[in-house]
Amino acid sequence: QVQLVESGGGLVQPGGSLRLSCAASGSILSINAMGWYRQAPGKERELVADITRGGHTNYADSVKGRFTISGDNAKNTVYLQMNSLKPEDTAVYYCNADLMVPNTARYLEHWGQGTQVTVSS
Repeated sequence: QVQLVESGGGLVQPGGSLRLSCAASGSILSINAMGWYRQAPGKERELVADITRGGHTNYADSVKGRFTISGDNAKNTVYLQMNSLKPEDTAVYYCNADLMVPNTARYLEHWGQGTQVTVSS
């Protein structure tokens, strides 16, 4: 059983910062990539940023220059540093991991339970 546990969400004023963390645990053979998605009310879930095991990163245009994704392969953990937050960043943020578990021989997507980020004055 694999678990992705997120932390770090909350309420912040516009222009403020938050740091999200997501730790993957359980029977994991290998992680190909980890990332963050978000879903605002009435909108589809969208990619925010992701990072491969080799350190290659990818960002949504809306967060480039404000958010930074990083990972710790030894801890199976990914972080999202969010600066200069805007009200439009308000959403539930979900951790995603593309990983391999025993007896599967392929990478499958796993999701965290989500953490709320609210940007409001």
